[in-house]
Amino acid sequence: MKRFLSSAALCLVAAPVFAVDVPAAMTGFAQDQMRNVARNAAIIDAIIRQNAQTAALSEAEIIELDNTWRSEVDSGERTMINSKLNNPVSVFLSALVDRSDGVITEVFVMDARGLNVGQSSVTSDFWQGDEAKFTETYLKGPDAMHISEVELDESTNAYQGQVSITITAPGSSEPIGAVTFGIDATSFF
Repeated sequence: MKRFLSSAALCLVAAPVFAVDVPAAMTGFAQDQMRNVARNAAIIDAIIRQNAQTAALSEAEIIELDNTWRSEVDSGERTMINSKLNNPVSVFLSALVDRSDGVITEVFVMDARGLNVGQSSVTSDFWQGDEAKFTETYLKGPDAMHISEVELDESTNAYQGQVSITITAPGSSEPIGAVTFGIDATSFF
């Protein structure tokens, strides 16, 4: 029966004329997981350190970093990507995805500029600052959340919804970054 429901859900999600909203159970699951990430001292410290490094970057420099990342996604040379994938935040996020039994498809943490601090797997781009997962969270303040529609994600090759929240400094309402969870939608239909 579960296989039938999953297949039926995929048919609905795959149909281009339907926009599928993220189920409430999926959002609740993501929020519980995100709270743990948003309160993790090592992740907060990494965001604060990267914010100090990226604060003075111009838009042109950010775009150059993003272009470097994108070119590495398509090539065998992955110096920048590997430096991010092997950092402690990425290792923690990868373990979180592994422990989820396929429910969490990806997780990435962004700094105050929308640049990846760490991610569970290779993202298609390095700069999320021009996307709703960042503009609808970090730029909106401490209690902001963004929920995407369910769609096929090219980086995870899964039908997923993304749930994103703002990360704040400990004991403060000052936004320092954001986190996005990709959630396998078929686990909640």
